[in-house]
Amino acid sequence: MTLEGQETAGPLRATLLPTANGSRPSQELEGHWPEIPGRSPCVAGVIPVIYYSILLGLGLPVNLLTTVALARLAARTRKPSYYYLLALTASDIVTQVVIVFVGFLLQGAVLAREVPRAVVRSANILEFAANHASVWIAVLLTVDRYSALCHPLHHRAASSPGRSRRAIATVLGAALLTGIPFYWWLDVWRDADAPSLLDEVLKWAHCLTVYFIPCGVFLAANSAIIWRLRRRSHGGPRPRVGKSTAILLGVTTLFALLWAPRIFVMLYHLYVAPVHRDWRVHLALDVANMAAMLNTAVNFGLYCLVSKTFRATVREVIHDAHLPCTLGSRPEGTAADSVLKPPGLPKGAEM
Repeated sequence: MTLEGQETAGPLRATLLPTANGSRPSQELEGHWPEIPGRSPCVAGVIPVIYYSILLGLGLPVNLLTTVALARLAARTRKPSYYYLLALTASDIVTQVVIVFVGFLLQGAVLAREVPRAVVRSANILEFAANHASVWIAVLLTVDRYSALCHPLHHRAASSPGRSRRAIATVLGAALLTGIPFYWWLDVWRDADAPSLLDEVLKWAHCLTVYFIPCGVFLAANSAIIWRLRRRSHGGPRPRVGKSTAILLGVTTLFALLWAPRIFVMLYHLYVAPVHRDWRVHLALDVANMAAMLNTAVNFGLYCLVSKTFRATVREVIHDAHLPCTLGSRPEGTAADSVLKPPGLPKGAEM
C-alpha cells in the first residue's frame, strides 16, 4: 500500500481552490490559490518523522533478531508454525524498509516528495506486495493452527516443512502479482483529480485484500479454535492453551486493532471527505498510518511474553553474537568448550 498522508514543507506551488462541498472544484471557484491556504497543513508537524525514525531504529534490529531466533527454532523443530512466523517477520522487515524508510522517511521527509511520478508508482507495487505478503502469511499461520487443533490427524499426516515452504512461496508470488495493479494508485495528497472509478476499485480491493477478507478468516478460525477448546473443557480438566495458539490469537488481534483506523479513514476519505485536503482527515490518516506501521514491530514483544522457548533462543542468539567479541580478550582455549558445544533447546522448554 501507499500509506499516503506524509507531508513536508516545500516551495509554494499553485493549486486548485477546493470547493466547500463535494470532491470536484466548482466552475465559479475554479482558479489558482497559494498552496498553504488551499491545502490542509500537516498539523502533526515533525511528529511522524520522529515516530517513524524511532520505529525503524528499534523495530528493524528487533525484527532481525526475531528472524535469527525463529530460523534456529525452525531448523531444530521443523514445525510449520515456525516457518510461518519466520516468513511473517521477514515480510515485516520488507514492509519497514520499503514503506517506512523509502516511502515515509526518504520520499516524504528527505526528498520532500519531489520524486518522479513513475518512481513513486513503481514503489507502490513493492509497498502493496509487502503488505499483502505479511497479511496472507498470517492467514497461512491461522489455517495451520486451525488444522492442528480441529483436525489433528489430518494435520500430522499432511504437514511438513517442504509443504510449508511451498505455501509461503505461493503467497509471496501472489502478493507480488496483486501489487502490480496498484501502480495506478491515486495519491490523494498530490493529485488534484477526484477519485476515478479505477481508484475506487483499487481502494476497495486494498481494503478487502489486507483487512476484510483476512479478518473474516481470522474470526472464523479463531472462533472455531476457541469453541473446540471450550468443548474439550466440558469433558475433563480445563485444557491448556498452547503457545502457538496464544501467539496466533495475539498476532491476529493486534493486526485487527492496529489496522482498523486506517481502513476506516480511507473509506471515509473516499466517500465523505473532499479530495482537496481536509486537515482533519489529513491528521486522522497520519495517526492511522502510524498505528498500522506499529504492527510491524510489536510481534517480538508478543513472542517473548508468550513463549519461554523463544526467550531462551533470543538470549542464546545474543550470547553467541557477543561471544566472538569476548573471545579475543581471553586466553586461548578457555572458551573452546562453550564454542564447540552444540546448541539445543533449554530443558523443559516447549512452544
